[in-house]
Amino acid sequence: MAERDAELRFADDLLLFLAPRHRSGLVRIAADGTSTLGHVVESLGVPLPEVGTLTVDGVPVPPAHRLSDRESVDVAAVPRPQRPRSARFVLDVHLGTLARRLRLLGVDTAYANDRDDDALIEQANAEGRVLLTKDRRLLCRRKLRSGGYVRGARADAQLRDVLDRFAPPLAPWTRCPACNGPLRTASLAEVAALLPPGTRRTYHEFARCADCGRAYWRGAHSSRLEAIVNSATAIVATAIVAASASPGGSELRSVHVGQD
Repeated sequence: MAERDAELRFADDLLLFLAPRHRSGLVRIAADGTSTLGHVVESLGVPLPEVGTLTVDGVPVPPAHRLSDRESVDVAAVPRPQRPRSARFVLDVHLGTLARRLRLLGVDTAYANDRDDDALIEQANAEGRVLLTKDRRLLCRRKLRSGGYVRGARADAQLRDVLDRFAPPLAPWTRCPACNGPLRTASLAEVAALLPPGTRRTYHEFARCADCGRAYWRGAHSSRLEAIVNSATAIVATAIVAASASPGGSELRSVHVGQD
């Protein structure tokens, strides 16, 4: 290690983004005096949307701070819950199951399995949505205004992560899991043509998507969906309690503020 190297210490929640050789959380680099701290952090694999406060020798600094020799940097993870200005999301093509579960909970969730990165960023910015992805490179794109990395390999863990991080307002059973449209109460006569014969005889409460026209009812799988809803409600309630205990909180910010 050179005597004049800068030293960066990363919070535990950020270690998954670092190369294996840096997983201790302590990184020493030669500072060139021109690179911004935000650029250095992202060059080490950590997207700025995942970063909370940056401090140099104990003093908070913006990502545009020019890193100098011998500086000691603490890189905090974004605090949770992180309340977005608008709890509306757009998900990348790998998160289809998560999208359906968020819609089940009534969270405004845009998703299409044929959107490329540029289209996702354009939609997120134009509609004021938070882009959720497992692609850290996508989160490092300068054009993206707000986004978040989704932790977890399976849908259950991914949903838990998103709810714990953003604590969005929930309105279960109000959105179409297939297209995100609003659900409206429907009579049997309105949806009869869409139902299997056994369903017409057995069920009496129905909903229909105002956008795509799909019909819904509480079928044999309803207990599994109820369990998802109940678990989600508990997770968000816990996150809200945590937010009330930390009134300063963390508002979702533009990903590259102060970097240009």
